[in-house]
Amino acid sequence: MGIKAALPRYELYLYTAVLGVALIWAGSWIFEASSENVNRKAFKESVKPGWHYFGRKMDVADFEWMMWFTTFRNHILFALTGHVIFAKIFSLLVPKHRSLIFGLYGGLAVLITMGWTFLALVLSHCIILYSVALVKSRWMCFAAGLATLASIKLEPYNSWQESLVTGSFDLQDILFYGGCGFSIIRCMSFALENCDKKDGNFTFSDLLKYNFYLPFFFFGPIMTFDRYHVQANNTQLTRKEREMWNITTKALLHLGVILIVDVFFHYLYILTIPSDMKLVTKLSDWCLAGLAYSNLVYDWVKAAMMFGVINTVATLDHLDPPQPPKCITMLYVFAETHFDRGINDWLCRYVYDYIGGDHDKIFKELLATFCTFAITTLWLGPCELVYIWSFFNCFGLNFELWVAKFFSLPPFSTIEGAMGEAMSRRIRGVFNAANFWAIVLYNILSLNNLEFAKLVGRRLIVKGFPMSTLSVLLVTYCGVQLIKERERRQALLDDPEPVKAVDGGKEKAE
Repeated sequence: MGIKAALPRYELYLYTAVLGVALIWAGSWIFEASSENVNRKAFKESVKPGWHYFGRKMDVADFEWMMWFTTFRNHILFALTGHVIFAKIFSLLVPKHRSLIFGLYGGLAVLITMGWTFLALVLSHCIILYSVALVKSRWMCFAAGLATLASIKLEPYNSWQESLVTGSFDLQDILFYGGCGFSIIRCMSFALENCDKKDGNFTFSDLLKYNFYLPFFFFGPIMTFDRYHVQANNTQLTRKEREMWNITTKALLHLGVILIVDVFFHYLYILTIPSDMKLVTKLSDWCLAGLAYSNLVYDWVKAAMMFGVINTVATLDHLDPPQPPKCITMLYVFAETHFDRGINDWLCRYVYDYIGGDHDKIFKELLATFCTFAITTLWLGPCELVYIWSFFNCFGLNFELWVAKFFSLPPFSTIEGAMGEAMSRRIRGVFNAANFWAIVLYNILSLNNLEFAKLVGRRLIVKGFPMSTLSVLLVTYCGVQLIKERERRQALLDDPEPVKAVDGGKEKAE
């Protein structure tokens, strides 16, 4: 209720003004903290000389961003460009066998990059999970897949397997764990889809062609086997109208955003500041709130750009890859919170939706979320921080259902039914604002550190009450209402003539 309830235009303008002023205010605090502390000893390792013509140092604390767009940019571009050229040539010459060419090029690139021992290790994982897939037992596929995944996440098995890979270069650890991890998840998708195949089995070559598609191999995203198999073997390679224009536009947009983020890193040290707890304790509540929020926004931007580059290549191959995650700014419910849409789609298809059904039953939802976050914990690598993150996000997802069930009972449902939809939307917005900050606090655990998350929570909820608490919630409420307005307008675009049943069987357009 309330998604199609319009608020007065002046009210939306007021929300926009309040949100804009608050973001500028918080940003000014972060800029001041960055400028005044640029030469701190704690910043020495993560704040380095940046672009010469800015005359400022740059926040380089995120290894992934530096790896993708600075340090190893040319290596990644070289490998992906080679893939695009070979894929295009052979798609024109032998479109029926383009998935085979994808797999051969990917396998050759993996062999050259990581060596034959790593390739043999990945192939052994494929052989094990393919053998289990032939049994067509879902629980056996899960058991074998999770056991194989645990072997690269837990000691001493991961160290033993890593020692098999010879050579030494800066990216070896990341490529080893990324390549093995994503490979096992893809093999599990193959095995589970084979369980659902009624006639016969998919072939081992189908698995290898799927697994060694180079753009997805080391860094994802995960594209489930059922989707990839159909799309990669499609021989009708036609483009939609203006599709190449859209691909080019997105590629240029990604380049523009990457440059903008690099510029921001010269002025706002949002990644380095949270690691210096002596400095953080001296910052204002608004500055802490801005740091927590900006860290989550940055993590979304990073995922969107990294997956965006890969997705551009996949789109050139006539694939429809998983889209970048939904922006954290647009999230006010745990049910839509994720930072990797590929893994999220995989978990929903094989675990969360499979167990939870329509997600309307409390105990089924509890079991579904427990299993989902248990697998997520193993995927991320079991440790204290991941356990805490998983627990709170699992709790948040279930708590939303409990609250929804509670308020669907009389007299709350009767009261909401009697009030106007606009008022219902406002009241829900208050709860959504509180939920938004629960999402922020639960997820900065995994992005920064436990001490920073505890400090932000303590300052905004306990020490900052009531002034900081209520002012931050007010700003968040304004943002939530603007998001709801965007969703309302999108719903009307998707369904231009929404109707609602009213008393007596009559209908009216909302």
